[in-house]
Amino acid sequence: MSQDTIPAELPENTILVAKDLTPSDTAKLNPAFVKGICTTLGGASSHSAILARAMGIAAMAGVEAKIMTLHGTEVLLDTAKGYLLLSPTEAEIAQLDVIKNAAEQQKASAFAHKDETAVTLDGVRFEIAGNIAKVSDAQKLVEMGGEAVGLLRSEFLYQDQSVAPSEDDQEQVYRAVLQTLGQRPLVVRTLDVGGDKPLAYLPLPKEDNPFLGERGIRVGLDKPAVLRQQVRALLKAAEAGNLRIMFPMVASLFELKLAKQVVKEEAEKLAIDISGIQIGIMIEVPSAAVMADVLAEHVDFFSIGTNDLTQYTLAIDRGHPKLAAIADGLHPAVLRLIDMTVKAAHAKGKWAGICGGLAGEKDAVPILVGLGIDELSVSVPSIPEVKHQVRHLNQQACQLIAAKAMSCADAKDVRALMRDPNTLLAVKGDIEKR
Repeated sequence: MSQDTIPAELPENTILVAKDLTPSDTAKLNPAFVKGICTTLGGASSHSAILARAMGIAAMAGVEAKIMTLHGTEVLLDTAKGYLLLSPTEAEIAQLDVIKNAAEQQKASAFAHKDETAVTLDGVRFEIAGNIAKVSDAQKLVEMGGEAVGLLRSEFLYQDQSVAPSEDDQEQVYRAVLQTLGQRPLVVRTLDVGGDKPLAYLPLPKEDNPFLGERGIRVGLDKPAVLRQQVRALLKAAEAGNLRIMFPMVASLFELKLAKQVVKEEAEKLAIDISGIQIGIMIEVPSAAVMADVLAEHVDFFSIGTNDLTQYTLAIDRGHPKLAAIADGLHPAVLRLIDMTVKAAHAKGKWAGICGGLAGEKDAVPILVGLGIDELSVSVPSIPEVKHQVRHLNQQACQLIAAKAMSCADAKDVRALMRDPNTLLAVKGDIEKR
């Protein structure tokens, strides 16, 4: 579905159905009216689904094509259980209301403590950050108790423009976000296009498999004028706050060195001291995780993009309508790569975060805490609840659970482990009982 086919005004409690939605389509939806989206294409980790959840809109992908004929039908959307219930009975609606009310009470309780730090029962502190896509998201993050922006998706700032933004335009946007955050760190991911994120003003050649083609830093290095302009804008805005620059889709030390050289050269031209600006990379490609010990010597931090890391590790297109459901970031292979990355970072005195969808998953948080992740960057609405969950965990107990998870056969077994009542008790450890 294109944006042109989405009605300008939608009734309250709308569940929008479509073959697919682009990230720009999704960004224009009004959460006050659209409560959920269902698409026949894509997957749970597609950029549109991620963006919808960040806006507080439920999202489910890979639904049967017959949903396209359901215009005007009353439905219940349960993304937790993965179903769309047609023509629900009063009893079914009442049951969902009970579940919904309980969830709202939990959210309210977590929100009441949103500004408290996330410290585990055994005294280990974790930074809970948020992923944002526009300036207004920064204010919402502050209101939700976010301690940092772990990922600013810079490409979404300009997705609706037909021409490239000027350097001054970019600088003003970054400055506005930094000023809104105060001294909270802001990690800006440089332009990350390709795959399912096209930009009208930056056309890329048609590829048989765009996820394995020109994406992320490859585009920046292939179009250096675009990367250099963005870097200059970032450097000029840096004095307004605590800026960190992050390069996406880095697969080798060679790419990292080239990208860092761009920052160095532009800083010298502008006579800007960059000693206080952290430089990091996304860990999304298996080669980067395997080589993390080498890469760690050349960065200040890693941020693990679990959605793409899962896609490339399991060789499953994150938007595949049939296979995306089994592209699960809790697969032991993915967890082992996360473990390798964290250990490599800590061995060099660097920090490692997660900015992919796994960071906000209830099943995953205890495992990530056990693996020693320093920062969890989640969708902004999820910040209070993730903080609340971390406060009820014992990190030492989580370490044992994480080891068990990495020894499982597949993601299904990991999910079963994390939903076992004994596990739920175990991750709280003995401290809570005393």
